[in-house]
Amino acid sequence: MSEERHLPNAAPIESYGNGGFRFGGMSHRGSLLCLPDSVWASAVTAPSEINEHALAKVFENAGAIKHCLIGTGKDFVVIPAALRQRLRDNGIAVETMATGAAVRTYNILLGENRPVAALLIAVD
Repeated sequence: MSEERHLPNAAPIESYGNGGFRFGGMSHRGSLLCLPDSVWASAVTAPSEINEHALAKVFENAGAIKHCLIGTGKDFVVIPAALRQRLRDNGIAVETMATGAAVRTYNILLGENRPVAALLIAVD
């Protein structure tokens, strides 16, 4: 994950597809990691790459996050049980779903001012 490429506030996802996302009045090609206070570029391109390193910023900010959504691309893919348990051990509920469903759920939770994070794998 690039330390330079981020938006310093949360923003709803305006659209997704074509390998990227629109949010905060701009577009981004690639995957995203959304936190309660920022949106970051993510190097994750496939569900097999979702690990503790990919979610490092979620763990660093665990006190500010109650819910983490994982958008696994076009299809639902289960993330490893150990990773789900690590999130739960940090007080974070985790839900895994296809990216489209994760975007819609993220926008709802963000609109309700809930402390939500989301790792969203870009889809074509």
